[in-house]
Amino acid sequence: MGMGVDVHGRDHTKAARRAVSDALRHSSLHFFTATDKTVHDMCVEVVIGAADPSSVDLEAVKLEVPYGTVTVRAELGGLDIPGPDGSDGIVMANAAVLVSFND
Repeated sequence: MGMGVDVHGRDHTKAARRAVSDALRHSSLHFFTATDKTVHDMCVEVVIGAADPSSVDLEAVKLEVPYGTVTVRAELGGLDIPGPDGSDGIVMANAAVLVSFND
């Protein structure tokens, strides 16, 4: 799990990419030897929660994951906080990164 923020600009893709980066920095996978698999065998599903999921560039988010076969989808979630005068705001996104293997 991870959380990303764009403090200025209301860029949901930037917040989503930061959320994925945050999730990856907080993870550790130690089962490759036991499963006889490598990082290239992973199926990585990324789920983004953003207040405007249609504005998230899924291909750009996909580039944050360095290994495996990656799929990304965006769903309603996250949080948008408008600026006091409405001209700027803060965008928060959440990411779940799920790893599996095909048989």
